[in-house]
Amino acid sequence: MYKFILPMRYLLKRRITFLAITAIALCVFIVVVVMSVMSGLVGDFREKNHRYAGDCIVSSDSLVGFAYYEDFLNELDKAEFVKSYSPVIRGYGLLRQPNTETNIGIEITGIDPFRHSQATGFGDSLYYHRNNPGEAFKVYNKPDARGCVVGISRMHTSDAFNQYYHPDVPGHYDFEISCFPLNAKGALAKAGAGIVNTKLFSYSDDSHSGLVKIDENMIYLPFDDAQKLFEMGGATKRISAIHIKFQDGVSLHRGTEEVAKMWQEHVEKNEDKSYSNLLQLVSVENWMRYRASTIAPMEKEQTMLSILFFMLGIITVFVIFVVFYMIIGHKTRDIGILKSVGVSNYSVIGIFMIFAGIIGVIGAAIGAAGGCAFLLRINEMEDWLFENYKWQLWDRTVYAIGEIPHEIKIDVLAVIILSAIGASLLGALIPSVQAGIKKPAEVLQVSQV
Repeated sequence: MYKFILPMRYLLKRRITFLAITAIALCVFIVVVVMSVMSGLVGDFREKNHRYAGDCIVSSDSLVGFAYYEDFLNELDKAEFVKSYSPVIRGYGLLRQPNTETNIGIEITGIDPFRHSQATGFGDSLYYHRNNPGEAFKVYNKPDARGCVVGISRMHTSDAFNQYYHPDVPGHYDFEISCFPLNAKGALAKAGAGIVNTKLFSYSDDSHSGLVKIDENMIYLPFDDAQKLFEMGGATKRISAIHIKFQDGVSLHRGTEEVAKMWQEHVEKNEDKSYSNLLQLVSVENWMRYRASTIAPMEKEQTMLSILFFMLGIITVFVIFVVFYMIIGHKTRDIGILKSVGVSNYSVIGIFMIFAGIIGVIGAAIGAAGGCAFLLRINEMEDWLFENYKWQLWDRTVYAIGEIPHEIKIDVLAVIILSAIGASLLGALIPSVQAGIKKPAEVLQVSQV
């Protein structure tokens, strides 16, 4: 019983213990808030990239693309683990509104909107045709016009909270899209005055992927029009990529490996053809590897934060060590009395370790409760700050987020709480052991001096 009575007495009588509780509570509060927000941002960003790319991508970095893809698409049709796929044309060009002189550099993606919506999250990114993505290129009140889907940031300006205004029907905008087509050998497909291909398209919808560069620079065109624009049609048709979605239950690793094997067999079957060299430039990657250059910077930031919080934990351990060193230094008489009545070294150590555990539990509970309460109100507080002081934690014109992530993950919260309790026990370990190994005669003699 004394093992619990003494720790509770020390907790209530020694004010310095509140310093240790405060240190743990602040540490837990900061880690819970920052890690929850950062984990939410990284998770949301990864999910947006996953929706944009699909599960697996067969692609070439070359602007020329690759040929002989029709037979491979037929093989994908037969593969039981493949749910859907979408051939894609990619390239770069210039966008200009008629009767203006300003040309804007853009990235062009040619797709079949229905197939692409089945393989990726393209359909969910649309506004006017979300419920019927197969008609994404259908222009309002212009049935014969070539439609194009424009990245939302190219068409609209967001408000302070990354919300975009849309009229009830799409506006009437025409765009001249030009590019420099290449032949299968990488040279200009045309010479002379007609070196540039230009076609007129009309705005049919916009795409909000949530990825800043995509929403600012991307223009989606019908697959056949893009293939003609880039001169990838003709006798030997070419594409830039194939986006693939796997059946439910098929792991990303297994599915990608199966596609890679199928592609290698396809390459071997076509190695004697004229443009088989283009097939050697094609890679088969899962979405994480395909979008690694985009995702990696945020993941590195998350790793750096984890390292900083580890250092914060070391500081907390040091604070607990100092507090317990001071407490035990003032409790030598209690230790001597306990030893003189036969209390063992391990029991003395146990008293102070229980004391440390109580401090850790209380501090972690206060910090976790405060962090959860703060997260639940974080967006309301940011709204109030913006309304009264025009201040935001993240400028929505730079960061493509809506509300601040505030989801509280129980497993992460449990790890943080257990880590805080462990830090408290670790900080108290050395002073507790020193108290336990003291001899009663030495302790009491010192007390009497």
